[in-house]
Amino acid sequence: MAKYLVIVESPAKVKTIKKFLGSNYEVLASNGHVRDLPKSRMGIDVEHDYEPKYITIRGKGEVLAALRKEVKKAEKIYLATDPDREGEAISWHLYEALKLENKKVYRITFNEITKHAVKESLKNAREINMDLVDAQQARRMLDRMVGYRISPLLWAKVKRGLSAGRVQSVALRIICDREEEINSFIPEEYWTIDAILSPPGEKKTFTAKFYGTKKEKLAISSKKQLDEILEKLGKASFEVSEVSKGERVKKAPLPFTTSTLQQEASKALGFSTQKTMRLAQQLYEGVDIKGQGTIGLITYLRTDSTRVSDEALQQSEEYIGRVYGDKYKASAAAARKNTNKIQDAHEAIRPTDISRTPIELKELLPRDLFRLYQLIWKRFAASRMASAVYETQSVKIDAGEYRFTVAASKMVFDGFMSVYTEADEEKEKPEAAVKDLEKGMQLKRSDFDCKQHFTQPPAHYTEASLVKALEELGIGRPSTYAPTIGIILARRYIVKEAKNLYVTELGEVVNRIMKESFSSIVNVNFTANLEGLLDKVEEGVVDWKVVIRNFYPDLDEAVNAAEQELENYKIEDEVTDEVCEQCGRNMVIKYGPHGRFLACPGFPECRNTKPYLEKIGVSCPKCGKEVVLRKTRKGRKYYGCENNPDCDFMVWQKPSGEKCPECGSILLEKGNKLVCANEKCGFVKTKEKEPVTS
Repeated sequence: MAKYLVIVESPAKVKTIKKFLGSNYEVLASNGHVRDLPKSRMGIDVEHDYEPKYITIRGKGEVLAALRKEVKKAEKIYLATDPDREGEAISWHLYEALKLENKKVYRITFNEITKHAVKESLKNAREINMDLVDAQQARRMLDRMVGYRISPLLWAKVKRGLSAGRVQSVALRIICDREEEINSFIPEEYWTIDAILSPPGEKKTFTAKFYGTKKEKLAISSKKQLDEILEKLGKASFEVSEVSKGERVKKAPLPFTTSTLQQEASKALGFSTQKTMRLAQQLYEGVDIKGQGTIGLITYLRTDSTRVSDEALQQSEEYIGRVYGDKYKASAAAARKNTNKIQDAHEAIRPTDISRTPIELKELLPRDLFRLYQLIWKRFAASRMASAVYETQSVKIDAGEYRFTVAASKMVFDGFMSVYTEADEEKEKPEAAVKDLEKGMQLKRSDFDCKQHFTQPPAHYTEASLVKALEELGIGRPSTYAPTIGIILARRYIVKEAKNLYVTELGEVVNRIMKESFSSIVNVNFTANLEGLLDKVEEGVVDWKVVIRNFYPDLDEAVNAAEQELENYKIEDEVTDEVCEQCGRNMVIKYGPHGRFLACPGFPECRNTKPYLEKIGVSCPKCGKEVVLRKTRKGRKYYGCENNPDCDFMVWQKPSGEKCPECGSILLEKGNKLVCANEKCGFVKTKEKEPVTS
């Protein structure tokens, strides 16, 4: 009979770990959390120093009963939940729910599900780390306080089912701020000149880019300026004034953290953050490999560390030396980098065994699991390899008072790039004719290639770039990025179209309420500082109750004030002039998942609904009918003709009703400016201030 009980989180790990430990050990799963704050109320006793009121999660009674049965038989109990704050908290909740105070209880963690790692964890068993538990309790309670105090306000003022959150509301604000930046962006014209040149006696040409004068870089901002420069260049001879040769070293990338894995899987594989985490969880917990049983293929997936264990370093060094040759191995200095990170309890995400190559597993894994494993394997292998080396050549070419430049590079050693290149990395384009250029050489000009350009607004966020922004700003932690994005997509505050994230009308309303009434909650610096405080709790420097005591009174005050101030946002049931064709009542404006729509107030007797097309008081420049605010199928706002589909007029920015004095196109509103819809025209004027009515 088994003497020892090991409790893990996921049933997927049970069989594998049991196989490693043998008949003396019983391995059971808790299926994640067993206790939590109640769903029906906030569950925090504000009057008694913010004591949390935990209850058994519905459906977990049977799990706990089975665990209690085994606990009675066991001499020792090992709590082997995941190696992070959340896992530590689950172990503590198990300790409390199973009443283990009189038992021999040990906490064990392993970063990978391999025989060696699991056996080693038993040798290094410890007590539950209450600092980690308290950091997780504090995070859970802060999130609960924000959600349960603010969400009912959104229900009352907009519609039921909405939610606010300490991290999700900041993420929404970041996306909204970017949208405002894009909408108010004014494109600026600029021109480029490329000279098509060839060395004397050569047919091969190369392209040199206009730099400016011999003294400084020069931007060409108009056609007039371009023509003046071209006139002078037409008479000038082109001479090589300087040739610089050198070497450029491209360093190997660091192995993946949670954030960088999510970003790269999005760019390279097109995976959402949630899909990446779901697949990574499977790779970590174990995949059934034919003839080998269930094997954990990667290390723990929630980490912000790039550290690699000494054992894995040694194994990778031997593998790379054997397969690629010694010159491909990373230098000793590179092997030691990034080992002094503060939160370094985990390793980077890596394969549990580098010799288990993707090619071996291709036929044994489902397609998406294979693609993610291959990405992780290649990135880790590359991180343990030597830098790539390029020979570079930079050439300055003078033409009268002006200067052109051209640069070329040639890879002389591929190093880590023999295994891995990042998804958005630009390919090197060597200029073959450049290598023979020498100082003083007269060049033949065959043509100029002149192009008009306009500056571009900042890009819309994608899931990958939002994760990067959240990480750089210190908002949330590796385990929170995917669920945060998932929530604001599910609530339809944002929509995803062709990888880009756009704010919906509903998202704009919620963000406006949050900014005006709860400015500190959606303040990026405040949220990042709170994350820093939670880290201090984890380190044992700050008491978790102090964080809660300082936070809640300010939140309570803000909620009470907002309840008084938010009357203006009571926007449901706004009566319109639109008459219901079915029962004759005046229809009212309601909010749905896609924003506003018209509904009959006689519901449920009359269920008539139709789209709400808000007129903006501007005539269509194509057919003269009204321009209305419309939404795409996914909820993104645009302006189109009410006569659609007979008239195809549409723009993303709000039309002003004014015509461009230079080309006759419609002017669009961008911030406090009016901009010509015809980009090639480039007309811009400041919007006249609307008169203030008393």
